[in-house]
Amino acid sequence: MRLTADAKLKKLIVIGDRVLIRPSKPNEQTASGLYLPPGVQEKEKVQQGYVIRTGPGYAIPTPPEDESWKQAEEQVKYIPLQAREGDLAIFLVSGATEVMYEGEKYFIVPQSAILMLEREEDF
Repeated sequence: MRLTADAKLKKLIVIGDRVLIRPSKPNEQTASGLYLPPGVQEKEKVQQGYVIRTGPGYAIPTPPEDESWKQAEEQVKYIPLQAREGDLAIFLVSGATEVMYEGEKYFIVPQSAILMLEREEDF
């Protein structure tokens, strides 16, 4: 059985409030027509990319159990993240961690480092 690149990414589990982002291809040309050397946009403080996977969110602490007759619930509850798979995210590079997976570059970004999301959704 061969796995496609998308199927391999589906096997990844992102933890907590983190988001896996595939950086978008940088423009090699400025609006005025100047060509930029490789690596110029990688040094920018803010980058953009597409959300590939998201973590479950922020864990809600469970209250201490006062009633011993109740069954213990081991189910952890989460406050979900705003980012969804497929969103275009603009994020701070200083808060991101760059990783290489299957020969491609990705960023693991905490939700607090994401500045803005663009979602293809009708309101």
